[in-house]
Amino acid sequence: MARTIVTGIDVGTYCIKVVIADGKEKTEKGMPKIIGIGTAESRGLRHGYVTNVRDVADSIRHAVLSAEEKAGVKIKQAFIGVGGIGLASTVVNSTLITSRADAEITDLDMKKIDEQSEQDIPHTAKANRRIIYDIPLQYKIDGVPTLGTPVGLTGNKLERKTLFITCLDHHVADLIQAVNEAGIKVEDIMAAPVAAGFVTLTKSQKVAGCVLANIGSETVSIAVFENNIPTSLEVFPIGSTDITNDIALGLKVPLEEAEQIKVGAITGSSYPRKKLEEIIAARLSDIFELIEVHLKRIGRNGLLPAGIVITGGGSGLNAIDTMGKVALKLPARIGTIGITNGSSSFRDATWAVAYGLCIWGLYTEEGPEIDTSVQFLKNALRATRRWFAKFLP
Repeated sequence: MARTIVTGIDVGTYCIKVVIADGKEKTEKGMPKIIGIGTAESRGLRHGYVTNVRDVADSIRHAVLSAEEKAGVKIKQAFIGVGGIGLASTVVNSTLITSRADAEITDLDMKKIDEQSEQDIPHTAKANRRIIYDIPLQYKIDGVPTLGTPVGLTGNKLERKTLFITCLDHHVADLIQAVNEAGIKVEDIMAAPVAAGFVTLTKSQKVAGCVLANIGSETVSIAVFENNIPTSLEVFPIGSTDITNDIALGLKVPLEEAEQIKVGAITGSSYPRKKLEEIIAARLSDIFELIEVHLKRIGRNGLLPAGIVITGGGSGLNAIDTMGKVALKLPARIGTIGITNGSSSFRDATWAVAYGLCIWGLYTEEGPEIDTSVQFLKNALRATRRWFAKFLP
């Protein structure tokens, strides 16, 4: 039986967000309709990783209860977003001599290149880590790039460029334990930046090339997309909370007041406007510099036609898109999504991860037209359950 009701849980450092979607009902864009949302203040988290399982479980439970009340359904399982500084990626280039005398590439060669790619991951990139999933980025046969699967083609040398997305062992184990203690069964897990891309980016943007930057409270996560698939992922231990702290120190105000000033809830002449703008600009410059360094490392700085799309709680800062455009020399915009819940519309992209997880869970056979990469990633991530199932009760 096809899945109709699905839940996505975004466990963020600042708050927990839960989205319940109904696959039978569609929005104007053909996306599943949101029938319930819930949020709760996060406790027991730091930089996106769990520091207290019981506190995180309580926060998840409160958010889930809120969503259940609005949706009128009881949630027993959910898809979970994995984020935080424990998340990372690495790209590996592997080579294999084909096995058949007639040089035809077979499924056996594909299995061997899978094993070889995993062996080629540098030790520093896999120590104390688990591979969440791997994504083939490019195949070459005898040095010539080929599109699609190389099975059935002929050649003596098969090469593959692979993106491995990994997470710290204990990070995932603690997260799954917290979700289980909240009374929820983990259906599957996905890297939060990739999940957000399902609903904040269009197919044309991901095909042309873009970077999705989620500015959270304590981390900034970026995912680079090209040819409709993620090609790189990185998480930085800096976020909008650092801006709040800078404002508190620079203007000599309490943290609570600094947060209100940052989001524009407090206006007036009680503080120097120019100094405030300088404080915010300095920290945003640090963030965009980290993104620029990463893009240079992968050779994509200034070369992503669809530019940068900024989401997360920090995306609401004044003129942040203009700063991003200048700093990265790329087109820049603030990401938005259209989530309908009854008579209300939620365009705030801070809900993107939880909603993207619902898309991930609903479209097991084929994705909606807005994002044809869902099925590709479904195939790539089928091995995920094999290793994280050991953490389940």
